[in-house]
This record gives sequence, C-alpha cells and structure tokens, in this order.
Amino acid sequence: MSEPPSITQQEMRRRNLSLVMHAVARSGPLSRASVASRIGLTRAAVSTLVDELIGAGLLVELGPSRPGTVGRPGSALQLNEQGPAGLGAEIGVDHLAVCAVDLSGRVRARIVSEAANRNRAPGPVLDDLADLVRQVSAQAEDQGLRPVGLAVAVPGLVASGSSSVVRAPNLGWEGVDVAPSFPALPLTVDNEANYGALAELWLGGHDPAPRDLVHVSAEAGIGAAVVIDGRLLRGTHGFAGELGHVPVRPEGPPCACGGRGCLEQYAGEEALLRASGVDPAQAAARHPGPGRPIAYLAERAGDGDQQVRRALREAGKALGIALAGVVNLLDPQKVVLGGGLSPLLPWLLPALERELDRRVMDPGRVGQGAVTLSRLGADGPLLGAANSVVQACLDNPTWLRTRGTGAGASP
Repeated sequence: MSEPPSITQQEMRRRNLSLVMHAVARSGPLSRASVASRIGLTRAAVSTLVDELIGAGLLVELGPSRPGTVGRPGSALQLNEQGPAGLGAEIGVDHLAVCAVDLSGRVRARIVSEAANRNRAPGPVLDDLADLVRQVSAQAEDQGLRPVGLAVAVPGLVASGSSSVVRAPNLGWEGVDVAPSFPALPLTVDNEANYGALAELWLGGHDPAPRDLVHVSAEAGIGAAVVIDGRLLRGTHGFAGELGHVPVRPEGPPCACGGRGCLEQYAGEEALLRASGVDPAQAAARHPGPGRPIAYLAERAGDGDQQVRRALREAGKALGIALAGVVNLLDPQKVVLGGGLSPLLPWLLPALERELDRRVMDPGRVGQGAVTLSRLGADGPLLGAANSVVQACLDNPTWLRTRGTGAGASP
C-alpha cells in the first residue's frame, strides 16, 4: 500500500490560516491566546498567522479583550467588517436579485428587481443582472467593503466545474455561458437549490446542525439538493437533485423537460395556478412583485377557497410521493422545505407527511421531525450564493492573494 502524499508547507500554512479564520468567525471577538487554545497551535504560531490575516484585511484588532481573563489582557480579534465581501446573484423566472455580505455573513446591500425572464433571451437578462451587480458593488464599496467574488444561482442544470447553464427549462435557456457577462470578478455558477442547501448548513439555525439533508427549493420549478456529511452531492455531471423532473405519474401530462408526469406538473407554480383556477394576471394585479402568484394562492387558501386548498393537497401528495423515494434511497437526517412555495406549506405539508408516513420504510421518521421548514424561505439561494464566496475566504485565506480575475478563477 502506497503512503499518502505528504502535506506541503504551503498547504499546512493555508490550513492553519483557515483554522484561525473559522475560530474567530464562530466565536469572536477572541484574543490571540484564546485562538491558540481553541485550534491547538502555539501562541507564537498564531500571532504570526494573525499578523498575516490582519495585513490581508481579513481580521482587525479591537483593543484589549474582555476583563476576567487570566494573565495580561490581549487585543480582541474579529472579522473585518470593512474587508472582503461576497456577492450573490439569483436569476428567477420572475425576478433578479443581488446582495453583498461581509465576512460575518451579514447582508450589507441588496437589490431585488421584478423581471419576466421566462423565454426571454439570455443576453438582456444577463445585462440587467450585471447592472444590478454593479449597483450592489458600489453600495458595498461605499461602506468600505471590497467585493472579491460573485456567485450566481440559476434554476437549471450547470455543467460541473463550469459557468455554463446546460438547460433551464423554466427560463427556456440551453447552452448559455454566464461568464462573459461578468469579467471583473471571480465567478461561480450553480443550481439555485444547491445554494439553498448550503445556506441551510451555514445559516439555517438547525439545532443540532444536520450533516446529511435533502433541501427542496420550490418556486416556478422544483429543485432539490442533497448534502452528505456536510458536502453537496453533485453527481457525475453536476446535475444531481432534479427532483422536479422525477415522474410521480408516468402517464401524466407532458413536461418542458421532455418527460411526462413530472413532479413539476403537479406541484410547480404553473400547475398550482392551473389547478386552482387562478389567472396569473389576476395574481399579478393583486400582489405586485416577485412571488406574486404564490402570495395570492396563500391568501386564497387562508380565506378558505376550497379549490385552492384541494390543489394544494394534491401538490403536497405529489411532493410526498417524490420525496418518499428520496428518503428511502438516501436516509437523510432531515428534509428541509424552502424556496418560494414556503407560504403555501401550511396546506401542502399535511398531505406530504401522510404520503411519507405511508411510503417511507422507517414509519417513525415523519413524527420525529424529519421534515422541517426552512427559516430562510425564498432568500436561501441568494444568501447561499453570497456566503459561498465568504466561505471560500474562510477556507482558503490565501485565495485572495493568489487569485486572478474573470471566469475560471472561482472561489
């Protein structure tokens, strides 16, 4: 058996810098001595690492640490609130959104714009998104922040390791490369459900935090992401998680993906409106802005509209059928329901849980909180995208010094 390759000095330094950053991110402000005790390095080694991180603009010293500690007071360290910032962007069927977060993950600037993107040419959509990115970048810079990367969430398949949207049926896109529209910053592009799942890991507030979960992100379409041992399951081509195109009734209506009876034909936004007898224009007039059809359906359901409630029960049943197969196959700790359909979950969830109870091999799972609602709701993909840039800074602080610009220099 061959021996594992030795870790280079450069790799060890990167790991130690990351340990310091994560310690301060989790528990800061902290003194250098406190950081050393938490990560198991000497105070001298930590002091050298901290000086490097301060010089890179990642950490700042606040002055003497809190009283009550043993020995000479040290300077408290915290993440730099005016240092690097992560930009997240989202392309939705009915909106565009961009936000900037600082190293602590706090949103410092945000713009959401209504946009009818379905079957719209990719070029104008990306031009509009680039304009929003420039506006948010300027707002962040006015607060002393330095945008260092951009992550874009899209409702479709993204080729592994690339910036190309292979197919986004609800947008009508095929073979669209996002990178040329954003040459100024390191760029990553990923499926919106993947970013939503990462947001659940980092920001979801689960106690205890699950290491294995299935995150369902539902809006115009329905996507899912699978996290195993804290890492996304991407699949061979990066296309894992297309829950919306799992057939729940194989002889059902045709779907935009080319199949029949897909989950989206029963629980997607258009299917819900159709089954509820709701005119999309009526929903738009009643609730202007992104997510308006869902808001209108929630209002009608809350008012006791039986046709809407019946449609939501059928959608919940279809979701339960699809998720039962996922739970039986993967045995996750949790199934987290989020995305734009969150306002409808009070009416979707009972039928969904009944199907899981009927079909999952372990009948006690549903009653043990296996299905939970996301606290992030529709904001999950956007926040996950922006925070993925921040996590890249925490995981590899040297990235900020070694990276180039443009596509291919992604975090």
